[in-house]
Amino acid sequence: MGEPVAVTILGSGTIVPSLKRNPCAFLLEAAGTVLLFDIGPGTMRRLLEAGKTIGEIDLLLISHIHPDHSGELPSFLFAAKYPEAYRRRRPFTLAGARGLQKLFEGLKGAYGDWLVLPEDLFSLRELDNRTPDVFTAGALTIRSRPVAHIETSIGYRVETPGGVSVAYSGDTGPCENLVELARGADLFLCECSLPDGMKVEGHLTPSEAGEAASRAGVKRLVLTHFYPECDGADIEAQCRRTWKGPLTLAEDLMQIRI
Repeated sequence: MGEPVAVTILGSGTIVPSLKRNPCAFLLEAAGTVLLFDIGPGTMRRLLEAGKTIGEIDLLLISHIHPDHSGELPSFLFAAKYPEAYRRRRPFTLAGARGLQKLFEGLKGAYGDWLVLPEDLFSLRELDNRTPDVFTAGALTIRSRPVAHIETSIGYRVETPGGVSVAYSGDTGPCENLVELARGADLFLCECSLPDGMKVEGHLTPSEAGEAASRAGVKRLVLTHFYPECDGADIEAQCRRTWKGPLTLAEDLMQIRI
């Protein structure tokens, strides 16, 4: 499969303040490209704890524009610009579903030029929030599909030249696009917000996440995006009702190599 793919969990939680779990985010390093998925509060500090700086990020992908997945974006952009000794010198792309440009313009309306980077360092790419979309980042292929959360929610799939695939659900309820997104993936990072019996629309329970992974035929399932209610439940046992393969419950700063 070529060079290994490295995944670092930067946040396994939600917007609920926690010393244990940051809002949901993860880092993916493959084929010489560094990808950051989502950027809720505290993500930049977690990056430093993982041994990375924001200047190393080539592509920032936002699953949707709820604050726990995008709230630290203005700080990221501001930090990429100043101060001179540490400002960004490596180009990067900000990507997300339709609506991302509107968010960016709104942030500029609030913060002005403090968030504006030179054109040779920054680009923004909007992806379709109604049908599957695809683009390339270096040697990687990035695929997206709309998922069942809010209108601008998409999940991602990264495919390497060596044939490794990593899928990320973002926030979602059960849907066919989620299954297709994860089809045959080597690693599937899937949201698991609340225990079975506490189901809410637009999110998954452990057994629902397990069912999606089983239907997709993934090789390894990693559950993440845990609300505090999950800490008092046997999430693994609930997922095992529908998933029999390799299973990991995400923790902040956990590293996974494929």
